[in-house]
Amino acid sequence: YADAVTSSDNLQTFKLVAKTVARRYNLHATFMPKPIYGQPGSGMHYNVSLFRDGKNVFYDENDEFGLSKEMRHFMAGLLMHARGYTAICNPLVNSYKRLQSGFEAPKYIAWSGRNRSPLLRIPSTRGAATRAEVRSLDPSANPYLATAAILKAGLEGIRNETELDTPVDENIYEMTKQQRDVENIEDLPTTLYTALKALREDTVIQEALGKHIYKQFYDNKYLEWQMYSAQITEWELDEYLTQH
Repeated sequence: YADAVTSSDNLQTFKLVAKTVARRYNLHATFMPKPIYGQPGSGMHYNVSLFRDGKNVFYDENDEFGLSKEMRHFMAGLLMHARGYTAICNPLVNSYKRLQSGFEAPKYIAWSGRNRSPLLRIPSTRGAATRAEVRSLDPSANPYLATAAILKAGLEGIRNETELDTPVDENIYEMTKQQRDVENIEDLPTTLYTALKALREDTVIQEALGKHIYKQFYDNKYLEWQMYSAQITEWELDEYLTQH
């Protein structure tokens, strides 16, 4: 645990140290979200809590689940703006290969304290360690921007007293589309392009970045998507070349 900036500094330091040590042994440490097909990718789960006067405001000993109303509103904000901050938290074309491939990487917008298939999980520890775990992020994200986006989304939920939906304690991957529709479970964006569209529609996340960073980020990532979309992949050649 540390404050937002220090935590982001620590993340960047860790990645630098890992890469530096790997190079000493003629290896490369990669934080690419999904480097190997058919294998789990690299996630970067964010554990978030808010403190006031040294006390965790997410904890309420009088609540049956130990969760304060501030935490419930914060969680609701995280879920409401999940599509909007996905481009920030999953900024590569490759990021969406991890989110779509299972292996406990979340692709649905829901929360639970019991299973690891939803976007948002609430670990069972209470007291000072009460926290929300946002499981969609991957380590290609800029931690400073990702932290700003997540905090903004959650704090907006508190400011508007957004109501939290009921938890989804089933394994969402095993639910049918009809069952997910009944529970109002939305999908996360499936590509960088759809994530950028969601970001363009979410003024709250844009405000978290500021006008300059938002424009530069959006323009650069849209160009990245266009470059990727023009490529011919080995899969396409294997799948289509001899059939058409």
